[in-house]
Amino acid sequence: MNPLIIFDTTLRDGEQSPGASMTKEEKVRIAKSLERMRVDVIEAGFPIASPGDFEAVRAVARAVKGSVVCGLARAADADIDRAGEALKEAAACRIHTFIATSPIHMQMKLRMTPDQVVERAIAAVQRARRWTDDVEFSAEDAGRSELDFLCRIVEAAIKAGAKTINIPDTVGYNVPDQFAHTIRSLIERVPNADQAVFSVHCHNDLGLAVANSLAAVLAGARQVECTINGLGERAGNASLEEIVMAVRTRHDIFQLETRLDTTQIVPTSRLVANITGFPVQPNKAIVGANAFAHESGIHQDGVLKHRETYEIMRAEDVGWSTNRMVLGKHSGRNAFRTRLEELGASFASEEELNAAFARFKELADKKHEIYDEDLQALVTDANLAAENERAQLRYLRVCSETGETPCAHITLTLDGEERSATAEGGGPVDASFKAIESILQTDTDLLLYSVNNITSGTDAQGEVTVRIAKDGRIFNGQGADTDIVIASAKAYINALNKILQPTERAHPQLL
Repeated sequence: MNPLIIFDTTLRDGEQSPGASMTKEEKVRIAKSLERMRVDVIEAGFPIASPGDFEAVRAVARAVKGSVVCGLARAADADIDRAGEALKEAAACRIHTFIATSPIHMQMKLRMTPDQVVERAIAAVQRARRWTDDVEFSAEDAGRSELDFLCRIVEAAIKAGAKTINIPDTVGYNVPDQFAHTIRSLIERVPNADQAVFSVHCHNDLGLAVANSLAAVLAGARQVECTINGLGERAGNASLEEIVMAVRTRHDIFQLETRLDTTQIVPTSRLVANITGFPVQPNKAIVGANAFAHESGIHQDGVLKHRETYEIMRAEDVGWSTNRMVLGKHSGRNAFRTRLEELGASFASEEELNAAFARFKELADKKHEIYDEDLQALVTDANLAAENERAQLRYLRVCSETGETPCAHITLTLDGEERSATAEGGGPVDASFKAIESILQTDTDLLLYSVNNITSGTDAQGEVTVRIAKDGRIFNGQGADTDIVIASAKAYINALNKILQPTERAHPQLL
């Protein structure tokens, strides 16, 4: 077997999408799903970024046994030691340290000479080796770095003990031929290149992240850093599902294998979308709702006669028809617990299980069949309520009729005290939001309001995502319910709670 290592950075780089911050518990749920998928390396976060990120990385390190857990660190002693502390309980761990190598970054950001950058890189790798033998070095903005300098710093990092060398296209500037040439040249020119695995980490600013990554693999890279659903800052990262299925489907070209259980791709994609509030567009490759749908009569006729006429892979192979136990109001507590545990959710106590089961029964009375996506939304909704307790929805009544101004009456508990308000608006959702704001008085700007159905059918739960801004900071909120107005109110309250009780997490790029 000629392996291709899959390095998932959904929990670190993916979390840097504005509004996509995850709680410790949510990171563990996603990490367990990635572990079930048999991802080789899970980059759990940036431990120095905040106490919350440190605890999240430590929690993932404790929970995951079947994948290497990685922490990111700048080429600084404090960063590296913080990462080492967060990872020390992991069954297998990696420290990923980086420093910028492009002229613009060295001159304008670091204010360092090339010699100083090389010295810092060597020192960082050597310090990381005190914590683990598995050290990865990244040359930030390698896509705009001078090739001669890249050769020099890569050789020095390998000599210092780095076992993986990552060449990132940090700003998504490269095109496939150019990026492949860089990887091929490094492997050919660096004297000790055979002592390390070459990795790539491509951003999607020009829509070329997957193409650049695959070109690099053909040029000799043997690790790809990617995210579920292509999540990530700006335009996102290379999409894990697209990389993996391209290598698998075109084995004649790549002649490489991954160890992934690809049937876990769709369930993991749904989980990440549900937790982050970033829905997957219907025409998204592999995991989009239309990825295996055929409407054209010619296509339908061809598929019915022979699937491979218009399908180059099976929907079942990526999880579209697997792991979909349908639960209903007659399902018991054990089936409920078992399915949630399979989806990565666990309960700290019987009381938590009983409370979740009660919510499940309440939902089952509203809709006939409950799918995995419904369960994930139910658990996420419960976690959000538990973590953000200052304001909670108690009662909502809306009136909307032709020719009349919509009106909403709402009751919230704020720090345990009930407060009510009535407001009019352009629609029932607008009226509800205005009533909520009149109670909480947060003075925020609504940037995004998005509604998606979690499953199909008129009784499907609606999943609402809102994004709000205050004082230059962005907050994401989610809510789910079979009543879309109630789901909207839940999502808005969830986002506002993050302002009322902000989590202690600094965006890594603000450091």
